[in-house]
Amino acid sequence: MTACGLIPGTDGNSRPDVERNTLRIGVLPVVDVAPLRLAFNNKLFEKAGLQVQLVPLNNEVEGIKQLDTTLDLTWATHVTLFRSYAEQTPLQLQGEAYQAGANTMALVTLDPDYDSPGKLANPRIAVPSVGDVGALTTKAVLKTAGVEKQRIRLSEMPFEQMVTAMQAKQVDAAWMTEPYITQAQAGAGARILTDTAVGPTKDFPMSGYASSKKFADGNPRTLALFRQVLRDAQEAASNDKLSVQNALTGYMDVDQQTAALVSVGTFPLSLNPVRLQRVADMMDTEEVLPERLDVGGLLPPGTTN
Repeated sequence: MTACGLIPGTDGNSRPDVERNTLRIGVLPVVDVAPLRLAFNNKLFEKAGLQVQLVPLNNEVEGIKQLDTTLDLTWATHVTLFRSYAEQTPLQLQGEAYQAGANTMALVTLDPDYDSPGKLANPRIAVPSVGDVGALTTKAVLKTAGVEKQRIRLSEMPFEQMVTAMQAKQVDAAWMTEPYITQAQAGAGARILTDTAVGPTKDFPMSGYASSKKFADGNPRTLALFRQVLRDAQEAASNDKLSVQNALTGYMDVDQQTAALVSVGTFPLSLNPVRLQRVADMMDTEEVLPERLDVGGLLPPGTTN
């Protein structure tokens, strides 16, 4: 059976019978979307009969708000998606984007005396958002190191401002993702205090793509085709990390030299309810959600077996 024949509504030769052939997808400049970018650049969607437009966003929440108006799908961290869903935004996940690997997210410091995560009783940590995956994994890792959760002081700021804040001693460390970790190491002599993808957050599911439930209900075959192309793209990226590092220079403010040093995580091939439930359960433990969330309610029919 050809890969094409696996797509709903195809006979292996003709173009798939989809409800619509255009998709507008909201994206941010993150490593997580490299396979999607590569699929777009290599015309994988076009070859499958989909015209895809990638729409740059300022933040994840903006993307979720634009679903059903200017966007059909959007990228966001699972933490942001699950919070929105818990706040009664009807969403459906259409693919996992990224899973953390070694040093793909980490607490970074410039302080030579801050040499173990449990060293400071009242650590001041820079995070991009106090309600997202950075805050969640920072608390989990510091708690494991013996720091009391209520003593952790989080300061919200963009990644680009974190090195300056550490230099000015406004914060003791910063939670960063790649390529910012590599840039801070190369440009400011920063070092990794601790990987935040360890222990309870090892291989942590980071992000995914979602549509509104309304769009999903009206376009099941279109989205099944999207998931198939995304799977192929994720698999290609998994087998060629160099292509991912090279792709970063095309949509992020990063040079070839830095891109070559960037740590790359895992690109999951399918929606995995057990894996995703880990995120929701950690959010519940950290009291980020009003009640326990069953991620099964966010998955397309037939993807949970």
